[in-house]
Amino acid sequence: MTVWDDLVGQIRVQEQLAAAAKDADALVTAVSDGKPLDQGSKMTHAWLFTGPPGSGRSTAARAFAAALQCVSPDRALGGVPGCGFCDGCHTSLIGTHADVQIIRTDLLSIGVKETRDLVRRAQLSPAVGRWQVIVMEDADRLTEGAGNVLLKAVEEPAPRTVWMLCAPSLEDVLPTIRSRCRHLTLSTPPVEAVADVLIRRDGVDPERAHSAARATQGHIGRARRLATDERARARRAAVLKVPLRVADVGGCLKAAQELIDTATDDAKQMAEEVDVKETEDLKAALGGVAGGRMPRGTAGAMKELEDKQKRRKTRTQRDSLDLALTELTGFYRDVLALQLGSRIAIANVDVQDSLDRIAESSTPAQTLRRIESVIACRDAMDRNVAPLLAVEAMTMALRAG
Repeated sequence: MTVWDDLVGQIRVQEQLAAAAKDADALVTAVSDGKPLDQGSKMTHAWLFTGPPGSGRSTAARAFAAALQCVSPDRALGGVPGCGFCDGCHTSLIGTHADVQIIRTDLLSIGVKETRDLVRRAQLSPAVGRWQVIVMEDADRLTEGAGNVLLKAVEEPAPRTVWMLCAPSLEDVLPTIRSRCRHLTLSTPPVEAVADVLIRRDGVDPERAHSAARATQGHIGRARRLATDERARARRAAVLKVPLRVADVGGCLKAAQELIDTATDDAKQMAEEVDVKETEDLKAALGGVAGGRMPRGTAGAMKELEDKQKRRKTRTQRDSLDLALTELTGFYRDVLALQLGSRIAIANVDVQDSLDRIAESSTPAQTLRRIESVIACRDAMDRNVAPLLAVEAMTMALRAG
């Protein structure tokens, strides 16, 4: 198993990264031996991975990081770095390599303070590996100030530092940053490829694997969750009933409230799993005693943690709602395909009766307006409109058609 095995349906990107990893290996060897550098090298110090959700942006970045840290003896015989078995590959993939920093956020944004810490780390030489690698999985969440801090590091990188930024599209990254990165675009993986990974790597039943891959339209992470989590399947089934429940105003308001309640429950569940442990760990680190008062001077640290947990809860709720809206969009996309007699594959075949019912009782123009109302709801939440108001407006628009 090589480091590229989880990079589903991205053959062109895999070839480019493998070639760059091989040139990077030769570059390090040339520097160590005092030889002249290859001016045509495919390796560079900053990379930008873009692609739709579920395409595997962070997976590609992690695989590339592992290939850069590969210490397999086969490299000396002309082999391509990225064996997947050596200590460098293994620790990079599981996130324990001393010179591979994986940055992901469960908050709404990445601020200046966190970015400055990264920039300071980027100036260090590798401790045990061949490169200092920083993978930022949510580069689109950088605030403007944080982006300006990062720009300096990307403009003047340390000799052995590699930045890997992941974002949905080029427009999600500051123009000054993306102009200094080598850009790789990933595409949505084929349904068959996603199903194959679920069967081969996760041991999922083939029928369920194909159903999950088709329902999520090639989104690897969502397909894995849908195939392995009964709660996720129940939540999706509830969301796909919404189009049939908006026949009257009462149904619209009830459906909206249930969507919000489900998202709130998801945020609460995550808080129960993470917040309590974080709070207890911080109290212990600050010298607190179980059941007793905290030492003086620790109130600021505790308040900072509470604020972080509150922002994370908001992000979790929004992510849950966004997933529901994505599933609704997929539902109406299937309705539109039926109305227009399109030959494209139907994603939600498990609710074919509902699709047929909505398709027969409405027109393509109404379906398009309903899709636009779902998109408008997502835009409203991005502008910090109260989630319940945004979802209620959407369900009323779904009723109007």
